[in-house]
Parts: sequence; structure tokens; C-alpha cells
Amino acid sequence: MSSPLPFLDRKATRPLYGLSVMYPSAGALERMGSDWDWIWIDCQHGDLDWREATNLLRVTTLIKRPGFVRIPSQDPGWVGKLLDAGAAGIIIPMVENVTEAKAMIQAAKFPPLGNRSYGGRRIIDFLGRGYYKTANTDTTLIIQLESNEAVAQADAIAALDGVDGLFLGPDDLFLRDNQDVDTAKTDKTIGKQYQIVTDACRKHGKLQIGHGINDVTLGMAKQFGYHLMIGGGDVGFLANSSKATAQKMHAFFKTDAAAPPAAPAPKASGSIY
Repeated sequence: MSSPLPFLDRKATRPLYGLSVMYPSAGALERMGSDWDWIWIDCQHGDLDWREATNLLRVTTLIKRPGFVRIPSQDPGWVGKLLDAGAAGIIIPMVENVTEAKAMIQAAKFPPLGNRSYGGRRIIDFLGRGYYKTANTDTTLIIQLESNEAVAQADAIAALDGVDGLFLGPDDLFLRDNQDVDTAKTDKTIGKQYQIVTDACRKHGKLQIGHGINDVTLGMAKQFGYHLMIGGGDVGFLANSSKATAQKMHAFFKTDAAAPPAAPAPKASGSIY
């Protein structure tokens, strides 16, 4: 719980692979989470509120995986609440400039670096009242850049003491650049922005986070040296496996000219099933 991550020694030979979670299912995370190095709990676009995020953080404690929470907006209340609940890191979406990044440092870090409020119930129960003494380094603040204007300030944001890493959000960047969000994420379409973020992270010794959900983006993860990488999520795993199995069954029982007629459907019994 809130312990330093293994890549912080900079000796890791690969990124840490992350599972994205958008559904409030503690059981699903308990079953799948240990397959991955870290857990990304997405409260921005997932079907989650802070209470459900806290329950998922309880699961990350159980399975001994660091849980990072992407909050819905630049809300200091969310930052403090989820760090108090034991989040190993907070991901802040839609940060456009240094001023906004500084405000999030104030929310996520204790004085003198920031202005985070002391007294989290769960964190004290697990780590004791002295947790604040190492909290600024034990927890990770990730700033997400999602426009070309934000990317242009990547170096200045990465230079801030209290920002621990940068995360380039390609879909929103494409949208704001008047491109289709399903544009392939390749070196040609977004490599320039990734290089700017990479250079900023390397220059200031900060972490870089990104996606690696197909062969192209995996290649880019290696090219740009990600430290944390999203490899998949509960949504995709559920939908894709379900669809593939259903299609297999349809194909197996596909009717042909020689097949006997289908049996009549049973009469309704009043059951919802």
C-alpha cells in the first residue's frame, strides 16, 4: 500500500504492464489483477465514483499491486480523498499548463512541497500516523497532456518538483487537432508529440506513461522508453472474449440445407430467464 514502485531504481529492463479498470467489480479485479504489475482505476471515463474506487483500492492491497487512480477532473478533493484511501498514484487528466500542474502538486503533496491535508483514515490505519513523512515520495503524481498546447509545455511541467511523470493522451490530442480519434497511433501521426514528452521526462528524470495495446503501440513504448504501460482493460477483455465465444458457438451450430428443423421454443414460465 503506497509503497515505492520497482521501476524507481531505473534498473528495470521493461515497462510495468498495467490493467485498466472501468467497472466497479471488486471480484473481477481480484481475479485478473495479479496478472499485471499495476492497476489503473479510471474514474474519469469509467463507471466509478470515489467510493467504488476506494473498494478497488482495497483489492489492490489484497493482490499486492499498486493502484493508480485517474480522477474525473482537476479536483483537489478527489486527489486527497483517494490518496487517503491508499492510492499509489493519481493521474490528473486534461492539464494544459504549468499553473494547472502546480495546483495539482498543492493537492497531492504535503508541505513544504504542497498543501495536502493530513489525516486520512485508511492510510493511518495501515501505515500509522507518520505516513506523511514519506508520502511525497511514496506516492506518484502523473500529469496527463492531451493537447498540442499542453505538449508544448511538457518540459516546463516535467521540471516541476512534485510532478513525478507525464502521460500523453492521444485520443483527445487527435480530437483537438481535428483528427479522427481512431487515427492509428504511429510514429508518423503522433511520434512528434511523444518525442517531446519523452525528451522532457528524460531531461528531468520523470516517469513516462503510455498505451501498448497493439503491436504498433508496443513498438512505440519500446522506442520511447515508457516506464508504465497500459496493456489492456476489463472492458476489452470482457467484450472481446464474450464476442469471440458467441461467434464460435454460432458458427458451430450454423444451419445448413441438410440440418433438421430447429426445436420449438419452450413456453414461457414466468421466469425472467
